[in-house]
Formats: sequence, structure tokens, C-alpha cells
Amino acid sequence: MQYLDEALESYAKTDMYPFHMPGHKRGKLPFPNLYDIDITEIDGFDNLHHAEGILKEAQERAARLYGSLACYYLVNGSTCGILAAVCAVAKRGSKVLAARNSHKAVYHALFLGGLRARYLYPRITASGIQGQITAQQVEAAFAEDPEIAAVVITSPTYEGIVSDIAQIAETAHRHGAPLIVDEAHGAHFGFGFGFPENAVRLGADAVIMSLHKTLPSPTQTALLHICSERISKEQIERYLGIFQTSSPSYVLMAGMDACIRFVERAGGSRFLTYRKLLDDFYQSCRTLRSLHVMARGDLTKEEAFDWDDSKLVIFSEKNRMSGKKLQEILRSRYHLELEMASGDYTLGMTSLMDTWEGFQRLADALHEIDVQSPKAFASENTCMNLPLIKEKSGFIEQIYQKNPMKMQIYEALQLPWREVPLEEAVGEVSADYVYLYPPGIPILAPGEVITGELPGRLKECARLGLSVEGGSGLASGRIKIV
Repeated sequence: MQYLDEALESYAKTDMYPFHMPGHKRGKLPFPNLYDIDITEIDGFDNLHHAEGILKEAQERAARLYGSLACYYLVNGSTCGILAAVCAVAKRGSKVLAARNSHKAVYHALFLGGLRARYLYPRITASGIQGQITAQQVEAAFAEDPEIAAVVITSPTYEGIVSDIAQIAETAHRHGAPLIVDEAHGAHFGFGFGFPENAVRLGADAVIMSLHKTLPSPTQTALLHICSERISKEQIERYLGIFQTSSPSYVLMAGMDACIRFVERAGGSRFLTYRKLLDDFYQSCRTLRSLHVMARGDLTKEEAFDWDDSKLVIFSEKNRMSGKKLQEILRSRYHLELEMASGDYTLGMTSLMDTWEGFQRLADALHEIDVQSPKAFASENTCMNLPLIKEKSGFIEQIYQKNPMKMQIYEALQLPWREVPLEEAVGEVSADYVYLYPPGIPILAPGEVITGELPGRLKECARLGLSVEGGSGLASGRIKIV
């Protein structure tokens, strides 16, 4: 028998290097013993749901740092901020324009709020990842349906693709709709050093950031910024009272306050060092031949308004190695743990807490793998049984295809359903989500028609060793339909 606390303690003593969240990278920031500071709402320590003292001041510090009108601590992650923001801006039955590459939390908000979705599909880049949402797409959607009550987009994406928030905000506002930006992966934006500006300062009305993804803060910590009068603070607070725990962790809140203070006091020097480490890493990877680390020059302005190069997107299609296979080799042979893998690439997440030693280990590993055939790793205890892939496989374009929408999410999830084998479900309306995790973007959402291509798409995911999640029957090849 193994206990979680003991397993974590043992893992922490290994030389495994984390190119994944949380952004503190297991660094030793000055912080009290967690048991010493784990309290409840006792005298002198305020109440997050009715903040009037020390927690009110802490949230005001975060608002000043990012430039928002008001900021709310989230101890249930960005998920609860997304749920609260979407439900707060649109009345039940309203129409919401949402990017189809949104995190599953947006879909859950549409369901809980009884909202009617219209989707925006991002362009697929030449590299094979999901690109930006444009203001032109938003304008076209309003031209087709002027009753849209709110716009929700994700920027940056998991791979760091940034949309033109200023233009999208201007377009939405011209049509009387607020803009919500899921900026969960962009808490390090807005401080210069070659990183994009944050959505707060670019005209968005509500912005959700995960501190823990890219800054030194504990997992599950996030911020919800209110940036204009278009969104009611009273409504936001009402929904936060619903979606956020009534027993917020003082350990997590202390971690958030320490993170904000760290960025205020030491951010300049740490970001400067971070920028040099990133630049040196990209320079060292320019000579790779069978592997390719995505660079800014790989993206056109039509594909991405901007890009966050803190995301290390490492393509392996030239040597026909799947992203999952590359991820496993980096883990087993080099003790480098990356964030996620997709069809023909793997993704490493970095932060201002990363070290020269970590970047150097990854660069050395990539150069060593680069000159070898995948067969050279056949003896490794990894997923070497995974098949080779076709060069330029277009995996993302194949997997995230547009599905016809027959009904809304809340309609599909409230109807009687039955579970059938996936092959027998073609042409039926789904009552299940199907998504790769990470990143948690639905391949199929409730209310969408199951097309004849879906079984093949899911088999391709399984063939490449990727984790497909959804309804309880999906593991055995079954799906719920209405």
C-alpha cells in the first residue's frame, strides 16, 4: 500500500525536473509551515465572502498590480471564476458567443446558466495547433445574430496563442456585449520582458487568471478581475458565493498574497533573468533537425495576433515520433516531466521560477534525441509500442472538427438518454462530453451530432496513447445519446 503524502514526499526528493504547472516549480519560497497557518475565519483574519479587512486589502493589491477595478481571490481555481463570470453576465436563455476551443468550464457554465451557445472556431495553424479568434469572426457572428449577450474567448491558449483582445473587446462593446477572457495561462502577462499585455488593460470586462499556472502560487489559486461597469459586481459576488467553497483555504490565500508580493518586489529582476533563460534556450534549439521547438517566426499574423514563448511547443513529426512518445522518453531517460502531449508535439510549461539547470537539461536532451532514431529508445520502459506517425499529420485539425449542433447543452443534458456502442451512435445527438485531458477542450459536446468520423478520431487518440475522457461508458467504447 502507498500513501499519497509519502509518495509525494518521495517524488520531491528525486531529480525529476518539472516543465509543468504549478509555476512555483517546487521552489523554496519563504513560507510558513502549512499546518501552522491553516485556520478558519477567526477574529482578525476576515471572511473571503464578505471581505472587509486583511483579505479585502490583499485583493485590492492584486487589482492594483494588474490594473483592474476589482479583483476576487479564487481558491477553486479558474474554473469557479469562469462559472461565476459567465453566469453573471447573461440571463437564462440568453445567447453567448463562445470560442469552441474553450476549457470545459465554459461549457459547464453554459449548462448551469441555461444559456444558448454560438461557437467561434479558431483557425488551425500551419504547425497544426489551434490559432487565434479574430475580431472579424466576432463581427460576423453579431451580423448573423445581434441578440448575442456576451462573448467568451480563451487567450492565451494552452500553446500560448494570443488573440487581439483590444479589437475583439471594441467589437463586442459596439454591439452592447461584455467580453470575458479566460486568461488562465496568462497571469505573467502585462509586466513587459517580451510577454504580451494582459487582457485587463486591453479592454476586456472580466478576466480570469490562474496564478498557479505560470507564477509561484499553489495549485488551485486564481484571480477574477472585473474591469468595467458592464459587469455587475453584485452578480459576480452572488455567483462566487454559489461556486466557491464556503471554507476557503487560508493556506491557498496566503500563497496568493505571497505570490503577488513576490511579483511586486522581485518581479523585475526575476523576469529579466527568465527572459534571458528563454532566449538562450530558443537559440540553442535552432540547430535541431528532426525535432523542432516552435518559434515566433512559425506563426503568421493570420494565425496568431501574438504568442507567449514561455510555452515550449516541441514538434516531433519529422522523425515520426508521437508527442506522447517524446514525452515518455523525456520522462524515463532524462527525468524531465513535461505538461502534456498531443498528436505530434509535446508541451513544456515554464515560469520565472525555472532555473538555468532545468533549461540546459531539456536542451541537452532534445539535442541527444534529435540525432537518434525512435528505434534507439526501444529498450526504454516507455510507450515504445506506440506506432510512428505520418509527417505533418494534421492531428489537431482531424480531432477538433466542427460537429453539427442539434440542440443546446442544457437541453441535451436534461433529456432521457441511453448508452450505446460508439459505432451505433453515428447520426445521433450526444448526451456526453468527449475531450482530451489535458487540455480539457471538448471534441464533442452534449447537443452535437455524432458524425461518422468521430469513432475514427477517438481511435487515433487511443493509438497515439492520449487520454480521452468523457462519460462513464467511454472507456468501454460506449456513449450516451438522447
